[in-house]
Amino acid sequence: MKLQMKEMNCCLTLVCHRSLEERLVDHLLEHPKWVRGFSLTRIEGGSQKEKLPSMLEQVRGRSQRVQIISVMNIDDARALIAHLKHLEANPEIAYWITPVIEFGRLA
Repeated sequence: MKLQMKEMNCCLTLVCHRSLEERLVDHLLEHPKWVRGFSLTRIEGGSQKEKLPSMLEQVRGRSQRVQIISVMNIDDARALIAHLKHLEANPEIAYWITPVIEFGRLA
């Protein structure tokens, strides 16, 4: 039986404090039916609702964050977000979903 490839029609972006990186990545790796791959970038960021855990972050006004990006199917992205909201309900994890017009490989 041949598996039908789902349309890769959205980009899910997750942003969290670096202290949550491993837990979030573990969730992604545990669900290959939803997440076929992702890119991770270490960034800095700040918001009015953000808790700054270290003194250095409080002085600088921003914290060390991780941004995870995955091109995926919209239904899978919504399923993953529902899963994360259930298991990792945390205001320190932000996400957004944007449309992908085209996705492919050069070879």
